[in-house]
Amino acid sequence: MVLSKMVVDSVVLEGRSIRDTAQRYGVSKSWVYELVRRYREGGDAALVPRSKAPKGNARSVDPAVHELIVATRKELVDLGADAGASTIHWHLTRQGHEMPSVATVYRILRRRGFITPEPRKRPRASFVRFEASLPNECWQSDMTHWQLSGGTEVEILTFIDDYSRRVLGCEAVKVARVSDVRRLFARCCWDYGTPASVLTDNGAIYNARARHGRTGFESDLLDAGVLYKHSTPYHPQTCGKVERWHLTLKQFLAKRPARDLRELQAVLDEIVRYYNDVRPHQSRQRMTPRAAYEGRDKMPAGTLINQPHHRIRHDVVDQRGHVTLRYLGRLRHLNVGWKYRGERIRLYVVDDHVDIVTEDGELVGEIVLNPDKDYQPIDRGHSN
Repeated sequence: MVLSKMVVDSVVLEGRSIRDTAQRYGVSKSWVYELVRRYREGGDAALVPRSKAPKGNARSVDPAVHELIVATRKELVDLGADAGASTIHWHLTRQGHEMPSVATVYRILRRRGFITPEPRKRPRASFVRFEASLPNECWQSDMTHWQLSGGTEVEILTFIDDYSRRVLGCEAVKVARVSDVRRLFARCCWDYGTPASVLTDNGAIYNARARHGRTGFESDLLDAGVLYKHSTPYHPQTCGKVERWHLTLKQFLAKRPARDLRELQAVLDEIVRYYNDVRPHQSRQRMTPRAAYEGRDKMPAGTLINQPHHRIRHDVVDQRGHVTLRYLGRLRHLNVGWKYRGERIRLYVVDDHVDIVTEDGELVGEIVLNPDKDYQPIDRGHSN
């Protein structure tokens, strides 16, 4: 303010030129011109320093859009659905609204107190995971527990398509049994076709691995030409897609208490419809599971189970002249021969056919595995 007054007085009162004044006070001529102009228009009051902040922001978001974002956020939360910035942006864009970027939506939610920033997480690109390349290439299934509003414990069975994340069947029962799994699987096959493979955990309703037998569900898969896969015990991440669906499902169910199984099933049907047809799925580039499922050809049953299974096994022949090999869930003893005790050998396995070769390349013989026997004799007809 003081310097501005001195500059103005130099020109107006003392009669100095603009150039001399600028040199005298070490300022630019344009600033001297500006100060003199402001003084002549408004007097001393016009010399008060002015804010350099812009009078407006062409990139600012309309307050009406702010309120629309907040309202959509509250609506999704009340529904029990995902209410993140990406999902809100997707819904409002689909409704025809002209929206700012997802990052701007996130900042609006954060400023309004709906989001608390979290520590930086491990980037998604660093994870290595399996994902089917086509619909019906693999279905995942699992059971989860739920409690009715009166406190009664029930169970919920689900089949979900690995590629599209489409929920193919979701059913509430008192206690899940093998018969329930078989019935739901048959219904899903009727509605969507038979898959090439099915992945489950090691629950007794799915397989009898712990009992060294076979469930009716496993028999159904075998008869239909469906490859059956199960997860490693105590490793639920293998069935991560159906596990993630159950987490989403319970967020929905928490907003819709049900008194009995019939009411719960009606709620499940409503949630499945919303999840498949309305809710955008982040892992499918914001497509709905239904759109992802119907957007590509389906892999038919038999595609995977009819492919030969290849593996190479390195072992050492024990003191009895045997090596062991797991086949169809049981440990088989292969009779290599006393002559080869203590030697390192290789087993070339193609389905039920095993070639036994020494480290020097000598073909010891071959074995065609008999699923009914634990001790397998060797055929040396092709050995040197």
